[in-house]
This record gives sequence, structure tokens and C-alpha cells, in this order.
Amino acid sequence: MIERIISILFPVFAITAIGYFVSLRRKPDMAQVNQLIADVFVPALVFGALAGRDFHIYEYRWLALALLLVTMVCGVVAFGLARLLKISHRTLVPPMMFSNSINLGVPVAVLAFGDRALQPAIVLFLVSSLVHYSYGLWLLDHKARLSQMWRVPSLLAMLAGLAVSLLGIQVWQPAVMALRMLGDICIPLMLFALGVRMTDISFKGWNVGVISGLVRPAAGMLLSFGVAELLGLKGFEEGLLVIYGALPPAVMNYIFAERYNAEPERVASIVLIGNLLSIGVLPVALAFVL
Repeated sequence: MIERIISILFPVFAITAIGYFVSLRRKPDMAQVNQLIADVFVPALVFGALAGRDFHIYEYRWLALALLLVTMVCGVVAFGLARLLKISHRTLVPPMMFSNSINLGVPVAVLAFGDRALQPAIVLFLVSSLVHYSYGLWLLDHKARLSQMWRVPSLLAMLAGLAVSLLGIQVWQPAVMALRMLGDICIPLMLFALGVRMTDISFKGWNVGVISGLVRPAAGMLLSFGVAELLGLKGFEEGLLVIYGALPPAVMNYIFAERYNAEPERVASIVLIGNLLSIGVLPVALAFVL
């Protein structure tokens, strides 16, 4: 069991570590790379997974609902924790609700369960993204223009992929293969970019980062087991939900905090310390589900 957990997580953390150490020496400018990831590689990954002939979204309806329930209840827990710690809910709630479902979630899911995990992992990422770009933005600014979410390339790729799947449109398979090859680029590249970002770790307000970094995955895993039991999810789908419940905060939380002036430095600390703690948290999650 220990050997299998190490074999799953080693590629994830090894690539992240390479990004970290390269950044220490060379300080690569990742702005353009991150833009390409967001605008090209992730949309290709999403559309390529959804537009395949073997994708049937109806199969994952309960899994998608389960993650939605886990996300919203984690938000309730975060509101309570924010009151307890006497900090703004705009600072703490989004990082505790919206996890690193694409940078870490997809790679860990695929390494743990094989290629069959790619499509449901993409569905879970899309559920999280839809809530983040709607309710998450509203949390930060009640006047935020939610219409902007439809300009996000990955969400547009999701809508296109879902349309193709639901309407039974047959996409030329070499084109799907080309998109999947582009999508395959993004998984190691996102891990590398995460490592580069880790060099900017700030331990300002480290106590909040540590508390949220432990409370969120603990609550997420417990809720995942409970929701899986409630909705009748078993085996592979239950394991996938638990892994997603244990994921650390998404880097996008910091970007939104900066945009909406929600204590971005403290949010950056929460996000990056949470990702650092995932080195210890994810093996625990995998030990439960494997």
C-alpha cells in the first residue's frame, strides 16, 4: 500500500519540486505559460475529454452532485471558522471552498485510478469552476459581473464539449486526438508552474494557513464519505470524491482576491501553505481510498 501511494504521488511532487528548484535558480517568467495553460491547454484537455465517443455525462450526474454538496457544506464550515478566527469571510471562505482540482486533482486521479478517471475528474473540475466563477465571485463582490464567467476559455470548452456529447455529434477522431495531445501537455506543465509559484510562499499569517490547510481536507474527506453514502456512490467514484475533498486551495483564489482587494497577501499565504501541507494530506486520503 505504501509503495503504491508513493508511486502515485511521486510524479506529482517530483515535477512540482523541479519547478520549485528551477525557479530558485532561473526565475522563469511564467506569465505567458500560465496564459497558455488557461487559454489553450486546459480547454483542449476539457473538450478532448468531453467530446470523445465514450463520454456520457449522465453517468457522472451523482458524482457531480456529490462534489457540489461537499463544496457548499465546506463553505458553511469556512464561515464558522472565519467567525471563530475573527477574520473576513471574503478572505477565508473561497480558499476553503474551491480546491486545486485541475493542477493536482486531475493528475492524482489519473495516477491513482488510470485513464478511466480522466473524464469524471474533468467533470468534477467543471463543477468546481462553475461554482467558483459564479457564487465565489459573488462572495468577493456582490456587484461582480457574473456574465464574465462565460468568457473563460475552459468553461466555453466545457459547453462545446457537453453540446457535442449530448447532441451525439461525431467529431473527427484525429481532431479529438490532437486536442487530447494538447491536453496531455497541460498536466505536467501545470505541476511545474505550481512549483514555480511555491517560491513565492509567504508565511505571513501562517497560523490561519495551517489551520485552514488542515481543517479543509479533514472536513472535505469526512463530508465526501458521508455524501457518498447518502447518494450511493461506491468504489471508484467514492474514492475519487474523497481525493477531491482532500485537495488544497486553488491558486485562482489568490488571483481573485487580488482583483477584488480581499487581503490578497493573506489569501496567498493560505493557498500556498495549504498546497505545501498537501504533501502530508494526500497520502492520508489515498490510504483511505485505495
